[in-house]
Amino acid sequence: MPHPIAYLSFNGNCKEAMYFYEQTLGGKITVMMSGAESPMAAMMPPESAHRILHARLELPDGGLLYAGDCPQHIPYEGIKGVTFCLNYDTTEEATRIFNALAEGGKITMPVQPAFWAKSWGMLEDKYGTPWNINGVLLPI
Repeated sequence: MPHPIAYLSFNGNCKEAMYFYEQTLGGKITVMMSGAESPMAAMMPPESAHRILHARLELPDGGLLYAGDCPQHIPYEGIKGVTFCLNYDTTEEATRIFNALAEGGKITMPVQPAFWAKSWGMLEDKYGTPWNINGVLLPI
């Protein structure tokens, strides 16, 4: 059965963002392909050759995060209408990840208890990606 995989779009800083997520979330980047490195390299405009066509981060629990830079001729409007949720088995781990993702970003809801988790917080990281971080999910 297919599992949804988040595919983040960036405006020329995909590589930087994905290495940040690799360091912060753990896991391993298994693909980081620029336009110049792709099978479509001959068709890429020279000004887009350095942009990331596809990146893949494999997370420790088996989850995946995909990403790429949007084409330069398409106006980039940021990530809209979605929030990425991460669940952790301890409040300490959730708080550590929350703080790491929040560095240089914007906290929209500080870490606090919620009816669905012992700890929960919302933030937008320095790359404009919105996150919900839960520590110890509760039965609802």
